[in-house]
Amino acid sequence: MNQPLPGRFVVPEVVASHFHFKVGDVVADFGSGSGFFLKVLTEAVGPTGRVFACEVQKNLVEKLGDQVRLQGLQNVTPLWCDLEESGGIKLRDGVLDGALLSNTLFQLEDKVTAVREMRRTLRSGGVMHIIDWTDSFGGLGPSSAMVITKEQTIDMLEAHGFVFEREYPAGEHHYGLSFRAV
Repeated sequence: MNQPLPGRFVVPEVVASHFHFKVGDVVADFGSGSGFFLKVLTEAVGPTGRVFACEVQKNLVEKLGDQVRLQGLQNVTPLWCDLEESGGIKLRDGVLDGALLSNTLFQLEDKVTAVREMRRTLRSGGVMHIIDWTDSFGGLGPSSAMVITKEQTIDMLEAHGFVFEREYPAGEHHYGLSFRAV
């Protein structure tokens, strides 16, 4: 059942089917980058939900704002956030029903602070999805030394307020993991 999607990298429309976000949910896309998941997240939470596109690079936050306006995504709020700083996510404690961190974990220098900070923003029972690289592939993604295995990811999140729920297919060179905030 958890077989990779043959010949593919992360496809938002396919991977998001495993998120199980509901209409009205408040979710965050941590490390939103260029907004790869914004469209599917806004569709999942519907017009009564909210999506926070959290990004540390200020120029990308501005581009996300432009993208949101051009696409008429009225339920998206781009936010400058620093996951690696306590209080760096400019959201209240426990405000989120769900969150996504895609292709970002391997880039973080202070992973523990980032995990704690993301947990702070999730309500008890909220869902955290982590998608990251399983390997270094032909110069794409992280170097071999930077790859964070799914086992390392599970151990790290379970040590900081999450319970591992399940793994799901996220592409040929990625893993998808779902956690529940406790």
